[in-house]
Amino acid sequence: ARLLPAGSCKTGSREELASRCNLIVVIGGDGTLLDAGRSLASSGVPILGVNQGRLGFLVDVRPEDMGATLGALFRGEYIRETRLVLEARVRRADGGLSLPWMAVNDVVIRNQAAIRMVEFATYLASDVGDGGGWEFISQHRADGFIVSTATGSTAYALSGGGPVVHPALAALALVPICPHTLSDRPIVVPASRTVRIVLGPNETGATMTCDGQIGTALSPSDAVEIRRAPEDLVLLHPRSYSYFELLRDKLDWGRNPVGMPKK
Repeated sequence: ARLLPAGSCKTGSREELASRCNLIVVIGGDGTLLDAGRSLASSGVPILGVNQGRLGFLVDVRPEDMGATLGALFRGEYIRETRLVLEARVRRADGGLSLPWMAVNDVVIRNQAAIRMVEFATYLASDVGDGGGWEFISQHRADGFIVSTATGSTAYALSGGGPVVHPALAALALVPICPHTLSDRPIVVPASRTVRIVLGPNETGATMTCDGQIGTALSPSDAVEIRRAPEDLVLLHPRSYSYFELLRDKLDWGRNPVGMPKK
């Protein structure tokens, strides 16, 4: 590695980068890209992820391939993909409404105390958005609840027993975490509908987190309303990118069945 002389590189805020750049290259792990994605999605500037982490579901370019990948990208040889982003607001029991919290992977409700369950109710908007009223889904007692995008379906939601959702689907996975009732199973709902989670009146110590990185404390009877954000996150991949190849690699799925032709 060669260190650049001090002052030889220009720096700027994320807002400045978004307004002046046509491409953002994120070098790090999936968590680094999630952090960048939350702040850059609204700008529409595409992101290319270079994997310097461990798992690499989102940062799929190997460091040794970075030069060749950038060269191909500048020649117009790439795959452009959009991923939906979540916008979560907390509607306080006293009537206050928080500013939106953004999430690329998931929004999670759980108790800050590791050994305490949370009691809450879930609802789905009966029409696109939330202007047509709410349809009651269920009452829950669980360690928590995950509202996941397709991007996040291979993260915390997968560990909680949720399905793998193809990123081309505009859908949300609702996954209870270790529910008290074993019949309380994950479900998939359209991303065009708002999801509402209402805490019980005696629930203290609960918290909401976005992508496991940012969040806020919740009070009894608070409601968390989660909807699709107006802008999607734009990702760029090499031409060789395959979502199912990624799953086979990261989740150790079967490779090539005996007797089946290779691609």
